[in-house]
Amino acid sequence: MKKELISGKKAPYICTPLVGKDKEEIMKELERILPQEPDLLEWRADFYEEIEDVASVLATAEEISAVGNLPILFTIRSEKEGGEKIPLTEDSKVNLLSEMCKIAAVDYIDFEVSNDPEHIKKLREVSKENGKKLVLSYHNFDFTPHNSEIMKRLFMAEFYGADVAKAAVMPQSKEDVLRLLTLTKEADEGLSIPLITMSMGSLGGLSRIVGWTYGSIVTFGLGVQSSAPGQIPIKKLKQMIELTQETVGDW
Repeated sequence: MKKELISGKKAPYICTPLVGKDKEEIMKELERILPQEPDLLEWRADFYEEIEDVASVLATAEEISAVGNLPILFTIRSEKEGGEKIPLTEDSKVNLLSEMCKIAAVDYIDFEVSNDPEHIKKLREVSKENGKKLVLSYHNFDFTPHNSEIMKRLFMAEFYGADVAKAAVMPQSKEDVLRLLTLTKEADEGLSIPLITMSMGSLGGLSRIVGWTYGSIVTFGLGVQSSAPGQIPIKKLKQMIELTQETVGDW
């Protein structure tokens, strides 16, 4: 089932990451990314050197929003799921995510579904109170787990009240990619919330191009620097998606 994520726009949406280590680098990234017209920006704040300074993070988010004028997905990817090593405790991370929910600049926050249920509950409450959408995600940079494991993570996201469920996994074979696409279709038919899935790496590129036909509403395109293996440059990704849409129509 197709679900709207961005008002006035139709899926699939192209999201591009910001991974600068400071505000200057991020602004330079934006200069190169914005002319390519992605649909939303993901700020991977685990790359940000001043992540311990809440005021700095909030101010930078406001500037990204003012310059970019696009929806922002704020993410502090955990080291255990492929993120950068950061000096924050889990409590501090949750507090920072909570503060981000309180500013107008941020539209979505991302948190791993494997985290402490009490932390998830807190972020669900504060995000709802402030009109923000919560993405609960799962990442495996080593392999593509059994279907039942991926499904469990996606349905856990729904159980915890997420607005969007996400799974990104690493294929070891073409069969893994096809399995993920088939699973995406099954999950999309069973979930009541929007879904984002992808196979990573060069093998998984196909999922980034055609995943929307199976129910994944967001694909991640490379702007300046990659935040995950296999991201396709925005311009090329747009062309491939448009060609697929012209060929197969609106699935």
